[in-house]
Parts: sequence; C-alpha cells; structure tokens
Amino acid sequence: MALELRQQLKLTQQLIMTPQLQMAIKLLQLSRLELMDTIRQELEENPALEEIQDAGGDEQLSDSTDTALADGAAAQEVTIDEKIPDDIDWSNYLDEYNTPGRISFEGEDKDTPRFESFIAPKETLNSHLLWQFLMTKPSKEDEQIASVIVGSLNKDGYLDLAVEEIARMSNAAPERVEQILSLMQTFDPIGVCARDLRECLLIQARHFGFEDTIVTDIISDHLPHLEKKNYKPICKALKVKMEDVVSAVNVIKGLEPRPGRQFSDETPQYINPDIFVYKLENDFVIVLNDDGMPKLRVNNFYKNSISRGKKISGEAEGYIQDKMRSAAWLIKSIHQRQKTIYRVMESILRFQRDFFEKGIAHLKPMVLRDVAQDISMHESTISRVTTNKYAYTPQGIFELKYFFNSSIKRAQGGDIASASVQEKIRQIITSEDPRKPYSDDKISQLLKQEHIHIARRTVAKYREMLKVLPSNKRKQI
Repeated sequence: MALELRQQLKLTQQLIMTPQLQMAIKLLQLSRLELMDTIRQELEENPALEEIQDAGGDEQLSDSTDTALADGAAAQEVTIDEKIPDDIDWSNYLDEYNTPGRISFEGEDKDTPRFESFIAPKETLNSHLLWQFLMTKPSKEDEQIASVIVGSLNKDGYLDLAVEEIARMSNAAPERVEQILSLMQTFDPIGVCARDLRECLLIQARHFGFEDTIVTDIISDHLPHLEKKNYKPICKALKVKMEDVVSAVNVIKGLEPRPGRQFSDETPQYINPDIFVYKLENDFVIVLNDDGMPKLRVNNFYKNSISRGKKISGEAEGYIQDKMRSAAWLIKSIHQRQKTIYRVMESILRFQRDFFEKGIAHLKPMVLRDVAQDISMHESTISRVTTNKYAYTPQGIFELKYFFNSSIKRAQGGDIASASVQEKIRQIITSEDPRKPYSDDKISQLLKQEHIHIARRTVAKYREMLKVLPSNKRKQI
C-alpha cells in the first residue's frame, strides 16, 4: 500500500478561553475569603494595582457599581469577544475607576510591641501530658518511654500503638511500659492514653468513685446493649431494676468519650455572608457585603507614564501595558462578579419570596435553569455564582445552593421542595414523645395526612441527612 501526501481544507470551530475570560470565571466561583486572598496576592505581584486608603475614595469608587444596581441595569456576562485593545484610551478608564482624593499613610512605631506578643499559644495535648510527666521527676529511660507514648496518641487522646511496639521503639521492657502507661492514664484529661472506648470510660468511672459498681459492670460487659439502648438484657444479666440501669446510664452519658477534644487545634470556620437580605416594611432590600473588600485602582505613577507620552523603552512599555491591562481586567471582573451575585440573589428572591417571609416550610422547588432563564445567563454561570456564597436572610444564613431543591409531588396537586419535607420531618420528630418515638414508617404515615406521599426509605434518608438517630436510639426511659 503506497503512502502519499495530500493537502485539504478543513473548517472547525474551537472554543478559546482568553486570559481575561479565565480571570472572570475564576473570580466568579471564589468564595468571599478566597477572593480577598486573590486580591491581596495580586496587589503584591502587580505594581500597577493599588488599594485606595481614603474612606471618601471608597464611597466614590463604588458609585458606579451602586448606581448600576439601583437602576437595575443589566450586567452582561463576560464573553470571549470582549478584549482590551492595545491602543486603549487609559485616560477615560482611569477617570471612571480612579478617584482623586487624600491618601493618608499610617506610620508604624518600631517601639510598639507586636500584636503576637500578647497572644498565648494554645497548649497541645502532647505538651500538656509531657509537662505532667516531667513533674514526677522521671529517669531518662522513663522519659523516652513517655515520649513514644505521647507521640503515638491520636487527636482524640487514644493510644494507637501496642505496648510491645512501644517497648521495641524505646528499648524498654514491656512491663515497664505498662507501668508508665498506667501512670499516664491518671493524668489530665481523665481517660487519656486509653487503648479503646471501654478502657477510656472505665478510667473515668474509677476516677469519679464508681469502681465495682453497676456503672463499671455496664461499661465492661454491656457496651453493645448500651449503644442500642437495649436495657432489658442489662437488667436481666445484672439482676437489677430498670431504675438503677437508667441511673447508671445517665452517669455514663456524662463521661467524655474523646478526652483529647479540648486540645484540638481545629479552628472554627465562621461564615461571612456575601450578601444581605433585609425586610423593610413590606419589601425586601438586597445589600452586597463590601466590608473589608479592598477598593482598587491603577497606580498613578503608571497612569502618568502612559498619559504624558514619555519615551519608554520597548520592554518597559510592554511591561507597563501588560500590568495595567491585568489590573483593568481584575477591577472589571470584580465589579462583574458583584453585579452577577446581586442579579442571582434578586432572581432567587422573586422565586422564593414565601420562604423569606414565612420560613423553610414554604420553600418552593427550583432548579438552576429557572434562575438562568430569568436573568438570561447560562446554567454553569449560575452554578459558579451559587457555590460557596452565603446570604444573610430574615430566616438565617443560607448558602445560595440551598434555595435549589428537587420537587416532590403532592397527592392533591402542586409540588413541594425536598428541603420543606425535611423541615416537616424535623418538626414531627421534635414534637414526638421521647418515651415512644416515631418510627420511619409512622413518620411516612403522618406525612401522608398532609398529602405528602414518600416511602419509608426516603424518610430514613432525609432523617440521616438531618443527623437524627433512628427511633430505637431516640427512645428515653
């Protein structure tokens, strides 16, 4: 078979994402904290970009955005056709996005102590245990054993290594390791250095004076029954009354199953809403959260270098043009992001007005397509806008994704949102008798009385999503 070369014409279409479009998409899907980190990084890397320090300048800088939002001007999506030409008139741009004003610089007194000097570092579980062990004036060999034990603890304070492994790592006898371990199990927090939950609870029960009682008997031999709240076999095995078992269980409930919890280094993540929805009289007002958001403009030095027509070398001129173009697109993309979030929240408010007025039970079924068609944007754009964005509402703080729910058909017509069904299940469980909790099948029957027909397994799925235990574990005696 002969090989030959041929020429042919072929027409194809290919989507090319310009750097400007990539920046707009990237900023659109960032959360508020991630956006601020991105802006700070860009301020460090781009000398043509600077933050306005004057408070008056902040108000004037945001006039263009606030006016557009107040007038309801349609914010067009950034498309690949939008490009900044090389011969852009920077003077017009700078007049629009830069506001002259007083700029004050705060001086830093070198003699002033740093803020970190007044903050005490949080004590870790390892250092807390080693400090207590060193108070016993141990030998070098015992100190090495204790270091291996402390280094083998997980975040909950449990020992992950066997005694034989610790003895091998510290070159000590297993009997000596057991002695050191028994000593450290008496340290604060009580129950630390235990090898499993049973040993942890037994250490605490003995510490509080419940040794050789029904409390230790239940912990030692009947933990599986205790987990299932199956008290009758415990009464039969220990030959005691139900009241005594309930009293012992209440004592066990007061013990700490995770002794190392108080030394956890996990810091809570606080939600900072991107948008606020307030109710004023009979209407709702949408306000973007601009607190702490840096106000940006192009550096005056670079502006003057371009506008005055000074002779600049080719490399320097290209560098300045590139940085000013990058700064311009960043500012435009941030403004576009804020306008898009505002329009999406405005559309959600139109669809879910009953929710904002009456609560979760009145949430309506809604999908991304509904908002996309309402504001003439693509579903992917709506998905990016509603990811990791939070809104403060009269009903609480919710992620924008929360307002999009699948629908469940009712027997007498009309649809109801799945989140509303979950809220009804939560209300039913809250109002039940703790001594006779409702089963999933019973909850399904109660929902049918409100013309909501869902299967028992669907009730179980929603109950698990609400992090509610099954009926046999909710039962209280």
